[in-house]
Amino acid sequence: MAETHPQPLAGYHVVLLVEQALTSADAAQVLSLHEGIDDPVTYHVLLPMEDAAARIEASMASLAAGEVMASPAMAMREIDIEAVRKDCQERSARDLQATVAALRSAGAVDPEGQVVSQPPIDALEAKVSQVDGREAIILTRPHVVAEFFHLDWTSKARRKIGVPCLHLLEHENFDEQAGGGEGVSGL
Repeated sequence: MAETHPQPLAGYHVVLLVEQALTSADAAQVLSLHEGIDDPVTYHVLLPMEDAAARIEASMASLAAGEVMASPAMAMREIDIEAVRKDCQERSARDLQATVAALRSAGAVDPEGQVVSQPPIDALEAKVSQVDGREAIILTRPHVVAEFFHLDWTSKARRKIGVPCLHLLEHENFDEQAGGGEGVSGL
């Protein structure tokens, strides 16, 4: 029996991994990168779901700071884990809708997106493969320490996926990002 391979999707596919909702300026900046490409450009947005566990841990730390010897079991009773998880899901869905809407308003034709719960770089690699992505763009807030030690999403993606990978900083234009390294303008 002959092995079948999925046919590549038509057009030029760009996979965006975003840390938070894009602004209209962010979306316009992304679209400006693809002006002049003859093929239709399709954007696929991945937004990792906010980590409910990290939010709970932060809440417990702030509770414990107020009550120096507070019992962890007592602090856990004060936190509604399901409510935190639901809030994270709703916030991520809103951020994704806002991002897709911003891309559409900037002129993207049929951008699509999904909230992902798997590790971000694994999700990026899978989506690039699934859509035969031509490039990946990672938009994050500045993470100076992670970037310095090459532990940030972009460094990991460059080691793992086989397409060009660009790192942009959300809420900074190209000029601001060019000033002092990879977008670090406030140091």
